[in-house]
Amino acid sequence: MMEIKLPEIDLVHDVAEMLNLPQTKVAATTELLDEGNTVPFIARYRKEATGNLDEVQIRDIQTATKRLTDLQARKVTVQKALIEQGAWQATIAKNLAQADNMQAVEDLYLPFKQKRRTKATVAKEAGLMPFAQLVQRFPAESLRKAAQAYVDEARGLPDVDAVMAGVHEIFAEVIGENAGLRDWIRRYTRDNGRLVTKLKRDGETKDEKHVFELYYDFDQKFKNLANHQVLAINRGENEQVLTVSIDVDTEAILRYLKFRLIGSKIGESKDVLLAAASDAYKRFIGPAIAREMRHELTEKAATDAIKVFGTNLYHLLMGSPLRGRVVLGFDPGIRTGSKLAVVDENGKFLDKVVIYPHRAAKYDPAGARREIIRLVNTYHVSLVAIGNGTASRESQAFIADIIKTDLPHLQYVVVNESGASVYSASDVAREEFPDLHVEERSAISIARRLQDPMAELIKIDPQAVGVGQYQHDLPTKELTQELDTVLESAVNQVGVNLNTASPQLLQHIAGLTKTTANNIVVYRNDNGAFTTRNELKKVPKLGPKAFEQAAGFLRIPNGKNALDNTDIHPESYTLAKAILKETGAAIGANSSAQLQPMISQEMADHFNVGLPTLTDVIDSLTHPGRDLRDSTQGAVLRSDVLTLKDLKPGMELQGTVRNVVDFGAFVDVGVHEDGLVHVNNMVEHRQRNLKVDPHQHVAVGDVVTVWVKNVDVARERIGLTLFQDQVTENQ
Repeated sequence: MMEIKLPEIDLVHDVAEMLNLPQTKVAATTELLDEGNTVPFIARYRKEATGNLDEVQIRDIQTATKRLTDLQARKVTVQKALIEQGAWQATIAKNLAQADNMQAVEDLYLPFKQKRRTKATVAKEAGLMPFAQLVQRFPAESLRKAAQAYVDEARGLPDVDAVMAGVHEIFAEVIGENAGLRDWIRRYTRDNGRLVTKLKRDGETKDEKHVFELYYDFDQKFKNLANHQVLAINRGENEQVLTVSIDVDTEAILRYLKFRLIGSKIGESKDVLLAAASDAYKRFIGPAIAREMRHELTEKAATDAIKVFGTNLYHLLMGSPLRGRVVLGFDPGIRTGSKLAVVDENGKFLDKVVIYPHRAAKYDPAGARREIIRLVNTYHVSLVAIGNGTASRESQAFIADIIKTDLPHLQYVVVNESGASVYSASDVAREEFPDLHVEERSAISIARRLQDPMAELIKIDPQAVGVGQYQHDLPTKELTQELDTVLESAVNQVGVNLNTASPQLLQHIAGLTKTTANNIVVYRNDNGAFTTRNELKKVPKLGPKAFEQAAGFLRIPNGKNALDNTDIHPESYTLAKAILKETGAAIGANSSAQLQPMISQEMADHFNVGLPTLTDVIDSLTHPGRDLRDSTQGAVLRSDVLTLKDLKPGMELQGTVRNVVDFGAFVDVGVHEDGLVHVNNMVEHRQRNLKVDPHQHVAVGDVVTVWVKNVDVARERIGLTLFQDQVTENQ
């Protein structure tokens, strides 16, 4: 007998086909990844090899390769188990080879899985398999009469009814474990099933704010469910507010089972098989498919929510730095007072004080006013960063009044303080400011995140920054992986100053780890500022591979070599110098006219490099010290204040996008509550029949012009629109 083998997979071919990419690009990228190169390094410095693939495409190759590798590994495990059981055969081998997802593999393996003793197992052990095979042949003779031959009290079959019950269990289990039947029912349920939710008994008492009111009586087809609806329903169920069920046409499923199992055959076997099929669906297939559908819906919704979180975090990190301003951080509070902290243009902490401008036991508005005026005048503060937490609106009014009467040059910005308290109590904050109280550290964090959002937010657990959707309900492992990817991508796209970057920022640079990042800071403290990138080679545990991956993303302003303040990799310094020598140009924007004409295939051949590398080097020579974030919109600076009651329909406002979710975007328009631009109000009327992705219209940090549609003061809700002509229409 010939050995039946599971075919080997061609990863490069399969990944290329899955992602619709040329095999040459996939092969080159896979080889680079296998050699230990990081995604940012490959995307930036190996464009010739990958054919100019971007970070997203490279990560897609990485993900697809792992998925196919894991799938093949599971197939091999199943094959080994079936061989050990003596169940491996050509048909199974063929079906297993064709299985293109884990669920299909598990369906094939299900009948052979080691399981606890079932009623069907007991029936088989009692010798009822021959009788079951007889039933399958649809005999003309009486089945109950034939069953009498199997009556055996010693085997637990005291009468004909027991024999028929045993055969029923055998068929129910076989039908329930049939991969083909399960697959059809799964697809039918996915295409036609509905998710139904009801208010649980006493559920309303657990939903005091009626957060889940939309789902008290809800019914929607799976294919029409929005991801945020799935996550909301899951949370409502977990909080004992909602009951959730799946509704599908059971009769249609049973008709299909009858067609597959019986067809046009007649006889007593028909009734036996129909009863077994109905029972198999009720006990085995139906509940299993229902669990699968809930899991599938949740997984899809969670995957989308994780991507939304990642996208929002990326835009938050890439927010424009506010350079050259001395900032007063204002962490509002009532009972324990408001904490103030002054930081200089570079974020260095200068001074702190606690004030009591709001009504509380230590109420002292006059003293608070004097302290603010003193700090502003002493340190030449030009901007106040006010946290958006408790008493933020009152604090804005207080600062606005001071601006109006005493400090007309001063401006303020409302800063999203999410995560500031998490940072303040962290080991990082304690190490940075060991002599300050937790609350005082948070005021510094609020001021600094206005000056350089990335440098400050990088110190905070990404899940605490408040730009997600149902983030605490999402799978931790997948969420962490996505956020780590976003941090790595954002930090390396911007690059960091080698002489000022914190270890928290450095550890996200390609090729560096927490250990090597800390070693860089220790070396810097012991030996003074780095003057060249090559000095990195002296840092303990930072080897050649780490240097290769990291060097291009680390900048040294005012160093010995001007190229060290560009994103040109040291391996291309010879090329850069040759270009400068041949053109007589100097590094800087003023040389653009001399250098840009050099970008051509002819010149690439002349210098014996690829055109992408030549293009990047020349672009970098004309943009030393470039920061991509400088091209993004800055914060909205204010000098007056609004309250919710001030807002009227039709009012035009300018605001900053704080969060983007799949049903719209939340915009800070200068009052305590963020307003919602519903997805329908992001597009013109004629586009509403199209599926709208909010991320295609706005991003976290965008400064947008909006119009007030409606204001619900009691519920503290603001409806906004991006189009003035939509103000008067109903939501």
